[in-house]
Amino acid sequence: MTVDRDVVALDDPVGESLGGHHAHLARRLGRAATYLPGVATFSSVSPDADSAAWADLARLLGRGEFADMFSCPAIPPSDWEAVFVLEGRQMIWPGNSRLDHSRAEPDSGVVELGAGSVAEMLDLVERTRPGPFWPRTIELGTYLGIRENGTLVAMAGERLRPPGWTEISAVSTAPEARGQGHAARLVSALVARIVSRNERPFLHVSEANTGAIALYERLGFETRKQVTFRGFRTP
Repeated sequence: MTVDRDVVALDDPVGESLGGHHAHLARRLGRAATYLPGVATFSSVSPDADSAAWADLARLLGRGEFADMFSCPAIPPSDWEAVFVLEGRQMIWPGNSRLDHSRAEPDSGVVELGAGSVAEMLDLVERTRPGPFWPRTIELGTYLGIRENGTLVAMAGERLRPPGWTEISAVSTAPEARGQGHAARLVSALVARIVSRNERPFLHVSEANTGAIALYERLGFETRKQVTFRGFRTP
């Protein structure tokens, strides 16, 4: 486990993103915040949130609405309905580490995806289920893809942006295109971009996804901590 003094922002990556780099994509009420509709469902309260903070979030979202609390350890009041619990881990790029091109995959065939590719991206996400991805999620950062015969078969992109960090997310490959190193190529390309602007990459992965964990470790990522992802529905 890496000990790093520069990772405090990663303890609340959603809140740090909404209060900083993604402030233009945020909605706020009192001590609660969430993303604009269609961008992301992630919401934020402080880890020591009291009943007033949860009431702020309930008013912000509306009745019976979904609150994806990501890795926030705070638990809402008992009248909030639990929707899911998922064990995972947070992995980070080592401090002061440049991309090791001897381990990185070549970025040949990697293209940047824009607004015109959203329909294809949503279709790929529907087929591969890498995690939440919505019509405006592409506004969170840069997304890269790989095409075969003109068809989008793999993609990955940037999501949360706490100070000094960029999260790599939505790593997905169509079933018929797996085993060709597309995920490694895309993650390597994103790492290179993030490191080049003097930020550090990080990511989150389900604990059950052992194949992805092995890939990220091979590319140079290290586990920082185990996390629990939780979602709730407001009263």
